[in-house]
Amino acid sequence: METKQRIIQEATVLYLRLGIRSVSMDDISTQLGISKKTLYQHFEDKDQLVDVVLQERVKNMQAETLQTVDSATNAIEEIFNTMDMMVKHSRNMNPMVLFDLQKYHFLSFQKFLAYKNDFLLKIISNNLKKGVEEGFYRSDINIDILAKFRLETLMIGFNMDAFPTEKYNVTEVSLVIIENFLYGLATEKGFNMIETYKNNRKSNYNINQ
Repeated sequence: METKQRIIQEATVLYLRLGIRSVSMDDISTQLGISKKTLYQHFEDKDQLVDVVLQERVKNMQAETLQTVDSATNAIEEIFNTMDMMVKHSRNMNPMVLFDLQKYHFLSFQKFLAYKNDFLLKIISNNLKKGVEEGFYRSDINIDILAKFRLETLMIGFNMDAFPTEKYNVTEVSLVIIENFLYGLATEKGFNMIETYKNNRKSNYNINQ
């Protein structure tokens, strides 16, 4: 593996586990067993490294999300597949990551917001439309408002004022919110489908644990 890609991969692991602010360029070079000179040959500063890490992360998440959508047979399965993906990625994610990105790497945070407000909003809107067409979601829902509402609730678990980490788990908060949002959309047909998927996936996660 090329040195630059090794740097990106190691920085991603450290940022997600410890938070961005807590990880210095010294930490990354030490972890990789390379000199700071080598590190700075590939990245002029921490801002540039964070930006590249974010762009790689966004690219990978977009590809995985699209695969999740394409593999689902209906709108509700798509949501449960997304929940599985979220559990996988957020279980070991430090809640400080988004806060650090916003406060210390503002330009990179703007790129994250573009991903959130464009790509993710479209994914959510399309799911709502699909669910209505399939008869799993109520036909009287306001797709525009609910899509934006759902988009904003994606970030709530990372709000440490509302959900301090010593009391709440980010993954659990997110799962509870998604589940209740889904029940609020459901027709009777949709409710029965939700219950089916929940019973089949109890081994993946337990929302009430």
